Parts: sequence; C-alpha cells; structure tokens
Amino acid sequence: MGMPSVRWPDGREMTPQIDLRERLDLYNGLRPIYLYAAEDSPLKKYQAGEIDFVIVRENTEGLFAARTDPQEQTREEARDIMLITRKGSLRIFRAAFHQAMQRRKKVTLVDKANVLPSMVLFREIFKEVAAEFPEVETEVVYVDAASLFLVQRPETFDVIVTENMFGDILSDLAAGLVGGMGMAPSGDLGDDCAVFQPSHGTAPDIAGQGKANPVATILSAAMMLQWLDHPEVQRGGDMIQSAVRAALADPRTRTCDMGGQLGTREMGDAILAHLN
Repeated sequence: MGMPSVRWPDGREMTPQIDLRERLDLYNGLRPIYLYAAEDSPLKKYQAGEIDFVIVRENTEGLFAARTDPQEQTREEARDIMLITRKGSLRIFRAAFHQAMQRRKKVTLVDKANVLPSMVLFREIFKEVAAEFPEVETEVVYVDAASLFLVQRPETFDVIVTENMFGDILSDLAAGLVGGMGMAPSGDLGDDCAVFQPSHGTAPDIAGQGKANPVATILSAAMMLQWLDHPEVQRGGDMIQSAVRAALADPRTRTCDMGGQLGTREMGDAILAHLN
C-alpha cells in the first residue's frame, strides 16, 4: 500500500490509508471501472464504454476490522474476525442503491452467504434495504462466482456492493479488465468528509523515473470535484473526465504499463491539451 518493506513488529505492513478510513469513518469505498478503448482490455469483443460499473466497498468493517487486535505471539495459531454490523451494512447498502439510482438501476450484492454466518446477516440486511428501492433491480452472487462473471460478462454489472476484503480483491481484478491499476480511480466517502486517490499503491520501484500512469490520479481528482457540492466545481470534474476520454481516444496516448511509450508528464500533457 505504501512502503511494503516498512512493517510493524508482528509483520503487518503499515497501512495509514486504512487508518484514515477508520478514524474519519470513510465507510463508502467507491471504485468506478470504465473501459475507454477496446485495446486496453485483455478481454476480446468489448468496445469503449461497454464495461462500465462501480464497486461500492464497505471500508470500515468486514475482515479488516480485527487487524489491530492483539494476537498471542505463539506463532502456532492466528485468527482474523469478520465484523458485520447492522449499522454498517445499512449505510453501505443505501449508498450503493443511491449510486444505482444515478446509473442503470441495478445492484449486485457479492457475499459468501453459503458458508459464513456473517454473510447471511449481510444478505438479510441487503434484502431489507432493497425493499426501500423497488425500482432498482437486484441480484446476489457469491464472491467466487462474481470473480468468474467479471471476466465472462462484465457488461452485466452496474453497481456491485460488497464487504471490505472482497471489495479490495475484486477492485484489482476489475481494474485489469480496463487497462490495469493505472486506470482505476477511487474515493473513500463518509457523511462529512472524503479522501480521493488512485486504487493502486505507491510503486516505490519506479519512483522518480517518470513511468507511472497518472490517469487514475487525474480521474480521482475529477471524482473529488464531482463530490463537492457546488455545480461549477462539479462541472470541472466533468471537464476532466471528458479530457481523459478524448485523450485516450488516440491509441498512441498510452503509458508503458498499457503498452505505450508516454511517460507520466507526457500523458498528463496529453490530457491537459483536451481540457477546455
């Protein structure tokens, strides 16, 4: 997430980003996935715009909730506890349905309710919230099947809502469908504040080399502007998204992670040239 070699004494990587989510109660992890050009996807047949969905990840509970709990240092056994609460589930599901109301009005719950009692509760609460939004189509899919369907038929998804760990894993898989982590913006939203950043980590191995793909960072800035409650600022976010779309319409406008030749600055300049 940051510097993989910098770890706590128990071996865990330091994760200030997760700390920030929990301290600021940024429970709504928003991960939009959009295919800008057919050549950016490893999947055949999909054209620009045909992969277009958003993952809504519960950010403050789930399997991450016990990560700072004291553990017996016997090294013979370790346990992690998945936390699912009614409060946390209600608010993330309502956030997902509100997203769907602005999109194509479909919500997919991804869980593991066939095995885990915590996921049975998660699904029960999802069905309660779904009743509040009768105009929204719903489906429930186990996380293993969801991984399969994201590869086989990603065009059928609109809004995916899921637990913390499942959302973490599926977000990376989904980014791979549209060009990689350099194309994956994100926002961590609370009721009063939010943090926006690309879904990828810091990639210290290429620091200072001008190789990083800036598109996810630029799109994260657009998400931030669209989240702010002022029409002119939101218009700025729309302008950035339009500039990215126009720049990526040219197949030569690609960084090395996407098979292109542009560096970080050149990609940024290409997007800036379309900003008007």
